[in-house]
Amino acid sequence: MPAQGKYVIYKRVKFASAFTLGDAGASNRARCGAQPVGPKALRHVIRGKGTAQLTRLTALQAHARYHLLMARARDISAPPVSPVGEVEVEVDSKSALTRRRILDAAAHVLSVKGYGGLRLTDVAAEADLQAPAIYYYFPSREDLIEEVMWAGIADMNVHVAEILDALPAKASALDRLLAAVEAHLRHALEISDYTTASIRNAGQVPQAIRQRQILEEERYGEIWRKLVNDLARSGTLRADLDLYIAQMLVLGALNWTVEWWDSRRGSVDAVVANAQTLVRHGLTEVRPTRRK
Repeated sequence: MPAQGKYVIYKRVKFASAFTLGDAGASNRARCGAQPVGPKALRHVIRGKGTAQLTRLTALQAHARYHLLMARARDISAPPVSPVGEVEVEVDSKSALTRRRILDAAAHVLSVKGYGGLRLTDVAAEADLQAPAIYYYFPSREDLIEEVMWAGIADMNVHVAEILDALPAKASALDRLLAAVEAHLRHALEISDYTTASIRNAGQVPQAIRQRQILEEERYGEIWRKLVNDLARSGTLRADLDLYIAQMLVLGALNWTVEWWDSRRGSVDAVVANAQTLVRHGLTEVRPTRRK
C-alpha cells in the first residue's frame, strides 16, 4: 500500500461493522419514552474553519429523498429536483402514495421498536390503513424491513456526499471531516427515521435482510476512508493513530447516539458541538501556541 510520511494510507476494507451497534435490544430512547423526530426538511449552515463563507444547504425531506433514490435505483423516471434542492413531487397515483405511507410508517416504527418489536398492525396504524393491505405492496414483513434498512444508509450516503460537495474548494481536510460529523449526526437524529432505523437495527435483523444494506455501508465507508486519508496526507492526523481504527471509532461513536440521545439530554446542536470537539482534539496533533 502507498505510504504517506508516517502513515500507511489504507484502501477499501469491509465496513459493515461500524453499523452493527444495535445488538443491545430495545433502545434506551424507547425505554425512556422519547420519540424520534419524524421526517422533516432542515436547513444546515456549515461553517468552514478559517473561511468567512457560509454554505447553506437544504436537506430533502427524508421520505421524498427515499423515493427519489428508489426511482434511480430501479431506473424509473425520478421526480425533478429544483435548484434549491426541494423535490417537486408530481401528483402520484393513490397506489404510490399508499406505498409511500407504508414505508414511512415502517421506518418510524422500526426506529422506535426495533426489528423484534415491529408488528405490521403497528405499521398499519401509523399509516392509517388496514394491516392486510400491506401485503398488496410488500410480500412479507421482511421485504418491508429490508427496503427500509437499505434506504436509511443509501439516504445517509447521498446526504453526507451532498454536504461535502457543497463546501468551499479551499476547505481543509479537518473542515471536511467536521462537516461530515455534523451531517451524519443531524441526519440520524433530526432528519430521517429511515437512517435511525437502519443504524439501530443493523445488528438485529437476519443477515439475508442486510445484504443490500451492507453494500451501501461499504460505499458510505469510502467517504469516511477518504476523509481520514486526506487528514493524514495533510499532516494533521496524530502520528500515533491507526487510520482504520480511528475511522471506525469515530463512526461507532456517531452511530451510537441514536441509542442514547433524546431532547431531554440536550439539543442536537450540543451533540454536534461535542462530537466535533472530540474529533478535532482526538484525531489531530495539538500544536503549541506561540508566545508573543
